[in-house]
Amino acid sequence: MDGSLIISNILNPPVLFFFLGMTAVFVKSDLEIPAPVPKLFSLYLLFAIGFKGGVELIKSGITQEVVLTLLAAMLMACFVPIYTFFILKLKLDTYDAAAIAATYGSISAVTFITASAFLGNLGIAFDGYMVAALALMESPAIIVGLILVNIFTVEQGKPRDISWSEVLQEAFLNSSVFLLVGSLVIGVLTGEHGWQVLEPFTQGLFYGVLTFFLLDMGLVAARRIKDLQKTGFFLISFAILIPILNATIGLLIAKFIGMSQGDALLFAVLCASASYIAVPAAMRMTVPEANPSLYVSTALAVTFPFNIIVGIPLYLYGINLLWR
Repeated sequence: MDGSLIISNILNPPVLFFFLGMTAVFVKSDLEIPAPVPKLFSLYLLFAIGFKGGVELIKSGITQEVVLTLLAAMLMACFVPIYTFFILKLKLDTYDAAAIAATYGSISAVTFITASAFLGNLGIAFDGYMVAALALMESPAIIVGLILVNIFTVEQGKPRDISWSEVLQEAFLNSSVFLLVGSLVIGVLTGEHGWQVLEPFTQGLFYGVLTFFLLDMGLVAARRIKDLQKTGFFLISFAILIPILNATIGLLIAKFIGMSQGDALLFAVLCASASYIAVPAAMRMTVPEANPSLYVSTALAVTFPFNIIVGIPLYLYGINLLWR
């Protein structure tokens, strides 16, 4: 692998500020971001990427490649939690296995946004419809995870009473999914005119907000590292190897569909990432028996840093080999 890809990724300001946030925790600095600010920046990033995706989607139109990509996205969102559940069941109980499997079946919007910025720095084009794939992949894993819990706890004589209306509302109407899809639709409706109106806000501020948000993510990830002591070697290995496997499957699908290199990288990143916001919130509500320190710390303290530091350039290297 070309080490220059990793170096160029690490030397991006957003990634360096992620390291700065982690360093602040390790050296016991009192650096802290007030709680409402990261939430605001998270909403801004979802709005900006969703709106831009809608504008680009209306430009490209609904083609066969778009339809195939969105179907592949939903397939992966359902397939990943199923096969990872059975891997996790080798060492964990049903509740923890299902919660972690759902976490890895869903996606990290910030990892996707970081990969988009990485492509922008390299001058590699990608299509706006990948934002629609992002939106479609966030929720199905929650449903699959709960189905797995129901199946395997009933077999053990422990039937569960789950409020599916609350589950569906949390899965499809949580703030991140709602804002992302809503921004995408508004981008489609307003098109190029809407983009010109909002460009100073959606484009000019984007990298600054992403950089500040990753600074906060560095602080949060470093604080979660101590929870890794509870996960053991098995889960730490899982949190690194499964994203690589998922990304490889994603790249093979992308090659089969005929995606461009930029779209293939974003699809691989979606397949490889893990949710640390939407799914943990849903799992806390619906599967309280699962240990949050397991599914949150593996996704946030291992998989997220791995993907934004090593994973993104690694997956691009795989694309360069396959597309060659």
